[in-house]
Amino acid sequence: MGEAVWFIEHAFERARADARPEEDTRVRIFLIRMVFVAVFSLLALGAARAALLAPRGGSGAAHVAGALQRADLTDRNGALLATNITHYGLYIDPSEVWDKDAAFRQIRRALPGISATRLRRVLAGDRRLIAQPGLTPAERQAVHALALGGLSFEPEDRRVYPLNSSAAHLIGAADTGGQGVSGAELAFNDAIRQAGVAGADFALSIDLRVQGVLENELAATAEEACAKGAVGVVADARTGEILGMASWPTYDANRRGQASDDAALNRVTSAHYEMGSVFKTFTVATAIDTGLADLDTMIDASQAYMIGNRRISDFHATNKILSLEEVYLHSSNIGTSRLAVEMGADTMRSYFTKLGLLDAAPIELRESARPRRPQDWSDTTRASMSFGYGIMITPLQMTAATVALVNGGIYRPLSLRRGGAGSEGHRVVSVETSAAIRQLMRANVLRGSGGQADATGLRVGGKTGSANKLVNGRYDASHGVGSFAAVFPADGPEDAQRYVIFVLIDEPSQGSRLGGAIAAPVVGRVADRIAGFLGLQRRIDPPVAAEVAR
Repeated sequence: MGEAVWFIEHAFERARADARPEEDTRVRIFLIRMVFVAVFSLLALGAARAALLAPRGGSGAAHVAGALQRADLTDRNGALLATNITHYGLYIDPSEVWDKDAAFRQIRRALPGISATRLRRVLAGDRRLIAQPGLTPAERQAVHALALGGLSFEPEDRRVYPLNSSAAHLIGAADTGGQGVSGAELAFNDAIRQAGVAGADFALSIDLRVQGVLENELAATAEEACAKGAVGVVADARTGEILGMASWPTYDANRRGQASDDAALNRVTSAHYEMGSVFKTFTVATAIDTGLADLDTMIDASQAYMIGNRRISDFHATNKILSLEEVYLHSSNIGTSRLAVEMGADTMRSYFTKLGLLDAAPIELRESARPRRPQDWSDTTRASMSFGYGIMITPLQMTAATVALVNGGIYRPLSLRRGGAGSEGHRVVSVETSAAIRQLMRANVLRGSGGQADATGLRVGGKTGSANKLVNGRYDASHGVGSFAAVFPADGPEDAQRYVIFVLIDEPSQGSRLGGAIAAPVVGRVADRIAGFLGLQRRIDPPVAAEVAR
């Protein structure tokens, strides 16, 4: 090689010695042409390879150099919940800006939202810094058109949420580094990134139509009642899939940093409540499943029940001996307290454990909180727990336990993964007990306190709940929650298509605070509006006269 280079370098001298300089010129021109042909051929081949052979990015793949690949999030039907859009970071090297005052004015005109303080600091600096992240392609073009020196752009793959506040708590967020930090974005972080690398989408279990109805009805009621907060959940009782999950108030997922702590809180997973009489379903189910009672067992509710010096009475006292069914329909605190005392601490603890009431609800969401459960399982504590006091759980726990009681008696983890968690679960109560509970819940809508939850032809069943909150160590009737736990359709075989709805209104200050008056109507409207999306057929029941209204 050295000899060849030396030969070329001295070719001109040899040509002059031989009186042939024109031949040397032709040789040099030929060599230069060959070099340029080789270089441009290599560049053309590289460009062709990049265009034709590089892997195609799917809807969830990254499309810019250095961008992190994160799949699109969709609902179970493919509706878009979260995606990546290429934005640009504006960088300024002040050493290359000739007129910094003029540059400041022009950039401010092109980007009215840019921080003036930050822009001046960058222009006055001595090194290249980012002046504004997250420019849209249109904003980038506006700045580029200024033709200012020292300005450059770097692509950023930004996570955006096209539905803004819808399902914001459920979806969660991903940071600028492409890592999930909350909600489903965190729960399925690795799976979402793997799907993004493969160019695929990642589907959640929710149905955006169901989610929209739930949010709409919940917000309307909460705003009308001037409530502190509200929650709603819709779940498939067969699979444990979450079809809708709403926490009110909500926030714009694209501006999560601007949300207040109250709005950012996912009340479904992280807020604790004493639920009130919805807990009577668990107490009655335990009594039936253990053989302690059946629907015809008679329980004395003719007078207040005394445990030591504590007096337990009924909200709507009947002052008579009631059957177990009547205890449920009249929501008798006396009746369930007697059952709780008689069944004993070990039995009650065992069933409440199997129902998931003593631990965090098993779901993919990291925000799922542990309950505030009692350490003392004395007679008086169990009596309180029998009608929803003395234990504080999350709405997610309430939903999971209700699902187990109405689906044939199997507790399965709730899931935001389409198709469910895939767990076989464990048996909580017998098939017969589950059928009896559905029968009681349906009767409570037809003849008890849940009448306003009924939806034409959908055979809704459910249980109301109302509870006062502890304020300065005392239960305050002006601070409370109203809730309703429902199943529809309540009849049919064990493997029938069946759904659970749970709604809770937190501290309503206008109108009634009773679950039958404020939460049950929300359940009825939600069931009525989503039935078509779920493919449910309506069947009209014969009218039955109401016995109790609450």
